[in-house]
Amino acid sequence: MARAIRIHEHGGPEVLRWDEVDPGQPGPGQALIRQTAAGLNFIDVYHRTGLYPVPAMPAVIGNEGAGVVEAIGEGVTDVAVGDRVAYSMSLGGYAEQRVLEASRLVKVPDVITDQQAAAMMLKGSTVQYLIRRIYPVKRGDTILLHAAAGGVGLIACQWAKHLGATVIGTVGTDEKAELARAHGCNHPIVYTREDVVARVKELTDGAGVPVVFDSVGKDTFVASLDCLQPRGLMVSYGNASGAVEPFSPGLLAAKGSLFLTRPTLASYIATREELDATADDLFSVVASGAVKVEVSQAFLLKDVAQAHRDLEARRTTGSTVLLMEE
Repeated sequence: MARAIRIHEHGGPEVLRWDEVDPGQPGPGQALIRQTAAGLNFIDVYHRTGLYPVPAMPAVIGNEGAGVVEAIGEGVTDVAVGDRVAYSMSLGGYAEQRVLEASRLVKVPDVITDQQAAAMMLKGSTVQYLIRRIYPVKRGDTILLHAAAGGVGLIACQWAKHLGATVIGTVGTDEKAELARAHGCNHPIVYTREDVVARVKELTDGAGVPVVFDSVGKDTFVASLDCLQPRGLMVSYGNASGAVEPFSPGLLAAKGSLFLTRPTLASYIATREELDATADDLFSVVASGAVKVEVSQAFLLKDVAQAHRDLEARRTTGSTVLLMEE
């Protein structure tokens, strides 16, 4: 038997229970891993509250982790017992041990620690598909990134700067502005006291930006559209402040024939080839030193309720990991 955090109903952080569970044995195509660290992400809050559905209750939530393969099922060739591995977008991460499809695991290079892997797989893969595939950021681009001091934000600032872009990023405090600046954000905007649209227009000589990466959702959506230049691309990839309210497509026409996408990582790592290409690109840029993945906060898995409270209150910066043991 092992321990895991499960929800038996949707609700606040208090519904997160420290339960004893049987992880089971791997079937065909599956692997059993002993986790050393799991990642904390806003999608975990969405599963806890019910904004995103879970298959059945009680449910182990969590979508990112790293550890060691302890057993494999019939037909598994992607990994072997003893391999250090990591994964993202596979529900069930808040557990000491878990069984999952081996095809969703990637081997972790020696230069990357388990904690780094748990902190970067979902967030780093998200950045990869955002700035390398949805909108391939190139030298000379100026981009707007919300939540620039968050886990995705700090990776995105570094990676976009490495690609030659000028990064405008929104943050909530002066401390977060300094953190974002230290990670490659050229122009942090403290949204609690600055007009984001006016500042973006000022920084771009009135032109606006070609792309906005927005993980905040409801509170920033319209302002994000107003920051775009004609025919610009709005990438709405999260709902930290709540889901965007319904609107007429005519709004996109009125604001400059804008494009809008609402992507999820799962759609961009749907095949083994896409998963491997994404992980290879991510591991390469981290191994080169161009992007540094720092664990800003660590909690014991059994204390994950407090981690959720801090995340929702925007008291965290960068990446947070959950440890199986002290």
